[in-house]
Amino acid sequence: MPYLFTSESVSEGHPDKVADQISDALIDHFLAFDKDSKVACETLVTTGQVVLAGEVKSDTYLDVQKIARDTINKIGYTRSEYMFDGNSCGVFSAIHEQSEDINRGVDRASKEEQGAGDQGMMFGYATRETDNYMPLALDLAHRILIELAELRRENKDITYLRPDSKSQVTIEYSDDNIPQRIDAIVVSTQHDDFDNDEAMLAKIRKDIVEILIPRVVAKLPEHLQVLFNSDIKYHINPTGKFVIGGPHGDTGLTGRKIIVDTYGGKGAHGGGAFSGKDPSKVDRSAAYATRHIAKNLVAAGVCDEVLVQVSYAIGVVEPMGIFIDTYGTCPFNMTDGEIAQKVSEIFDMRPSAIEDRLKLRQPMYSETAAYGHMGRKPETVSKTFSQPNGEDVTLDVELFTWEKLDYVDKVKQAFDL
Repeated sequence: MPYLFTSESVSEGHPDKVADQISDALIDHFLAFDKDSKVACETLVTTGQVVLAGEVKSDTYLDVQKIARDTINKIGYTRSEYMFDGNSCGVFSAIHEQSEDINRGVDRASKEEQGAGDQGMMFGYATRETDNYMPLALDLAHRILIELAELRRENKDITYLRPDSKSQVTIEYSDDNIPQRIDAIVVSTQHDDFDNDEAMLAKIRKDIVEILIPRVVAKLPEHLQVLFNSDIKYHINPTGKFVIGGPHGDTGLTGRKIIVDTYGGKGAHGGGAFSGKDPSKVDRSAAYATRHIAKNLVAAGVCDEVLVQVSYAIGVVEPMGIFIDTYGTCPFNMTDGEIAQKVSEIFDMRPSAIEDRLKLRQPMYSETAAYGHMGRKPETVSKTFSQPNGEDVTLDVELFTWEKLDYVDKVKQAFDL
């Protein structure tokens, strides 16, 4: 019997994502001037206020207030009527030095013997459902908000948008797990105040359905475009007025959107957040590594869908184990346990090896902090960072290295494909 599956996304202006972006901007600045920095930085945002807290071990000094303000302004909180803007909000820092009890398990005389920065389990997932090997509902939810943000910045076709927004997509699947149609789309977007609430709702609904959605559809491949039809149920700002939003409408915290950050409820999640953590924290680095494994396994033809789990003990170099679930989609006679053994031979999952393989000591994290850490396009960009003493550094940075299909040939060779 057909079934429905739903995933949601939130915009860069959502309060939790504002917090994530500030935390990751701090990570990038620390790594730009000291690539061996150890950082765990949490951010809280609320009406007119930003609180920074966490632990750092680094040889560089940063103006954390300026970094936070620049990030907020870049998102679009630049007007006092939002009750939260980058130029006037208070920024309080309670960042202190990293605990020696934690650091002793990570830093070793030999970099290769670096221990895991924490215990826990991390999951990676991939599916042949989309061209970027991501679950379709989440991919569409992200695309809707990326396009909405473009419309907001253009300020031409839709001129009343504010930064905070959320989306949700429900897809009907057949018994054999093939997407059949889009059942429902939810979009809630913050907006300027209107004189007439009823007219406001009608205009926002019309603009979302007739301007936003066609722009999203136009950028999709044809086999996904056909999933959009006139029978889709739209819920646009279903509670009505949405003028009060962002950190003024809801307090934001780093790490509260971990399902949006990963697979939208498909696969599994180990529970650890990513943003604000340097790559010695396996919550982040191993989650990227397992996504890299999963994507390359599916692309190589080992399976059509796969979940990869790895687990660690704090301070221990080797992972506790690797688990593979192909959901019965492996086309040849090999058990998931046998596939896991092969994977452990192909991919070195020691923390230092992951950092080296995926080049995770680059200042590459600000771009991950909104619209998902997975399924993004790997590319090289030039980024400039500044210190309070006036020193600038410009670096070429590789983004989303875990999305590369650079191990497909190795996987095929190992599996005789």
